[in-house]
Amino acid sequence: MDVQRLIDSFLTRLHDTWRVYVHELRRVFRDSGVMLIFFVAGLAYPILYNIIYIKNIVRDVEVAVVDMSASQSSREFVFRFDATPEVCVSHTCATMDEAKALLKSQKVHGILYIPADYETVLVTGLETAHISLYCDMSSFLYMKNVYTAANMVMLDYMNRIQVDRYEAVNIGEEMSWALVQAVPFEAVALFNPSGGYGSFLVPAILVLIVFQTLFFGINMLHGTAREENTEVYILPGRKRRASVFRLLVGRGAAYFVLYMAIGAFGMILVPVIFDLPHLALVGDMLRFMVPFLLASVYFSIFLASFQRERETGMVTMLFSSLIFFFVSGFSWPWESMNPYWKAFGYILPSTWGMHGYLHMQSMGATLATTAREYNMLWLLALIYFLACVLLYGYKAWHYDAAARREQVKREQMLRQRWEEGRKRIEERHEKGRLFIEQHLPDKRL
Repeated sequence: MDVQRLIDSFLTRLHDTWRVYVHELRRVFRDSGVMLIFFVAGLAYPILYNIIYIKNIVRDVEVAVVDMSASQSSREFVFRFDATPEVCVSHTCATMDEAKALLKSQKVHGILYIPADYETVLVTGLETAHISLYCDMSSFLYMKNVYTAANMVMLDYMNRIQVDRYEAVNIGEEMSWALVQAVPFEAVALFNPSGGYGSFLVPAILVLIVFQTLFFGINMLHGTAREENTEVYILPGRKRRASVFRLLVGRGAAYFVLYMAIGAFGMILVPVIFDLPHLALVGDMLRFMVPFLLASVYFSIFLASFQRERETGMVTMLFSSLIFFFVSGFSWPWESMNPYWKAFGYILPSTWGMHGYLHMQSMGATLATTAREYNMLWLLALIYFLACVLLYGYKAWHYDAAARREQVKREQMLRQRWEEGRKRIEERHEKGRLFIEQHLPDKRL
């Protein structure tokens, strides 16, 4: 008997959870705004960002040269500068004003200025030769290319000058190069061999897109429910309050199932399509997405419970987008970040999601070596689930208390109306009796 009762209780709870799951999916597919956020933004944004950064590497940035020296040394420097893949000398100007005009009109993105005494200073060797470089700071990539090209040519040219001077005092070429470069080195860009900006930026953006579209959509749904006075703390289609656990499991499962598909597209398939770093195994990536999505779902549900209007979600997203991105430690070194901002970043699923995703997809780490981020996401999922349980429990209790107060008021109002009706009937009966006694004295009631 007890076993049958337990089975019936379990099946009832499972049925209630299933009804919550189906009801939440219906709410998603009936809301055009949420559909736009989940499916259009969630699927189109990863493609859009990759199209924007499709070139990945900026080459041949146009630069103007003002060569006031007009010497063999300056021409050689300009030739080597133009030979670098980063820049292209498109204009040779006679004056600095002409070059500035080109820079202001965006026809060039940098100016290389060589003074008139450039070769004289190099030949005498008594002073340091100077060249001036002006970069277009409206774009970081333009500035980086112009600065990198000039710096590499300058270092190579400086080494050659030193070798020439050593050879002038009867030191062999091999020994001269050994003196100039006592410790030869080779620069290797780890985890981003091409040095592309898209390969650096887009993988982290993909994680943020999944997190923010999920966050925004859930906030919109809860804000709409509050605007319509739809209680979200009772089972759909029933008057009684549901178990908080069943509500949260059903709703979380609905969002989780939807975003396992959307997240797999953005975080696994898109890097393959656009040839971004995708070193992680598909199985490891799917396993990593499970705690990331669960933590994101219950984080979003927890914050959405405080919203009363649909538009609040949009304001929250606009306000929080850059904050979520910067505190993740991606755009600014994690070690140099203020401890308070680091602590704030620890409580966001997007922070650990970005770190783990980059470790696995860009650096080739396995799920075992990403255990810190993986375990932290499970911990955050548990913390936010328990926080939702407490918050929903309080809200449900408050709803029950309000419902009881409303029921008491309704009963008092009905009792008051019944008493008023009874008094009116008694008054009419008394008036009828008096009328009969006055006008029909022979009859008595």
